Amino acid sequence: MHTTPRFLQGSYHFEGQGLCKPIPIDPALTYTIPAGVTGQALYFRGGNSTDEMITVLLMRDGKPMRYFPIGARDGVHISLRVVEDLISATQIELHVAAPEGCAGIVVVDLGLLEV
Repeated sequence: MHTTPRFLQGSYHFEGQGLCKPIPIDPALTYTIPAGVTGQALYFRGGNSTDEMITVLLMRDGKPMRYFPIGARDGVHISLRVVEDLISATQIELHVAAPEGCAGIVVVDLGLLEV
């Protein structure tokens, strides 16, 4: 069976709009599962430079799929292997929710596998 790893990763500046108002982090953190393959999220790692808790959301076709809270000046590593399949044409995107006016850097690393 042929598999292809994919990664959505990097360090990005953000400014919070409120904990109930997640916003896209960066257009580079959007990915569509190609036709003819199934995707699986393997892990999420994230870091937060601010003095506030933030949440990174994994969005699936525009709706929240998973929430990853990251404490103040902290990081997380969450295994997602074989949680669920992402079928062809599914669009995933990383968003951030943070207190209004909270600004800083979020580091994200989402590992995916195409099967």
